[in-house]
Amino acid sequence: QEFLLNLNMRLQPPERIAIRHRPLSQSRGFITDLVSLAQSFPLFPVDIDIQLSEVAKCRLEVPQRIGWSAIFLKAYGHVASRVPELRSWFSRGIRSRLVTASQSVASLAVNRKEQDGDHLFFAKIPSPNLLSLLDIQRYINYCNQSPVEDVFRRQLQLENLPGPLRRLILWQNINSRSPKRCTRVGTFSLSTLAGMGASNHGHPTICTTSLSFTPLNPDGLCRVTLISDHRVLDGVTAAKALILLKETLNTSIIGELKNLKNPLERLQNDAHEDAA
Repeated sequence: QEFLLNLNMRLQPPERIAIRHRPLSQSRGFITDLVSLAQSFPLFPVDIDIQLSEVAKCRLEVPQRIGWSAIFLKAYGHVASRVPELRSWFSRGIRSRLVTASQSVASLAVNRKEQDGDHLFFAKIPSPNLLSLLDIQRYINYCNQSPVEDVFRRQLQLENLPGPLRRLILWQNINSRSPKRCTRVGTFSLSTLAGMGASNHGHPTICTTSLSFTPLNPDGLCRVTLISDHRVLDGVTAAKALILLKETLNTSIIGELKNLKNPLERLQNDAHEDAA
C-alpha cells in the first residue's frame, strides 16, 4: 500500500503547469500548408544501399568542396533525363492528366537560421544534369549564405499571404499543367539530414519523387531512399531509377570528380591529344 501511495503521488501532475500560446509564424504556416497538401499524395518509399567508397575518395581529392547534395542532384538529374516518369506529375481536374516536362527542375530543401528559429526554404535548380558539380555547389553555397530576401523572395511573398489565399495558390501550382509549374514546385526534390549525421526516410513532398540519403557507414555504404507518388509510377520504376542512380554515381560522377582533381593536368593531356 505504501508503494502504491508513493506511485500515486508521483503520478499526480504539478499544481501549476505554465503554458503559453503563440500564433504560427508565417514560415511555419507555409510548411503546414505544404504538409497538408502532401497528405493527399499516395507516397511510398523505396530504399537501396549504394557503395560510395570510390566516390567519397574522389570527392576528398577535389581542391574545392563538393557536397553530397550537389553530387546526388546531378546524378539524379541524369537519371530523370532517361526516365520520363521522374519528370512527370499528376494534375487533378475535371479530367485528370499526367503531365511530363522536357527537363527536370530540382527542389532542394535548405534550412536557414533566422531570428525566430529555423526557416525551411526550397531552392529550385533547373536541369542539374546539365550543370557542372562546381556550379551546383556554388549555387547551394549562394542559397545558404546570401540574404534570404534575395534568394527566396518568391517564397517569402507567398508566406506573407493570408492562409486561405496561400493554400489556393499552392493547390493551383501543384495541379498546374503550365511549364511554370516546374520552376514553382519542381519536378523532383531532395531533402537530407546526412550533414547532421541523421537520416529522414518519410518526409512529405509535393513532387512526384523526392530523394534522401544517409551518411556513409564505415564500409562506404549509403542508404538512399526514393519517395514516389503512386499515381505517377510504381515500385518497379522507382527501383529501376535507384539502380540507374547507383550506376551514374559510380561512373559519370566519379569521372567528373577525377577531372576536378587536377584540372591543369587534364588540360595538358587534352592539348597533347589534340596535337597528336
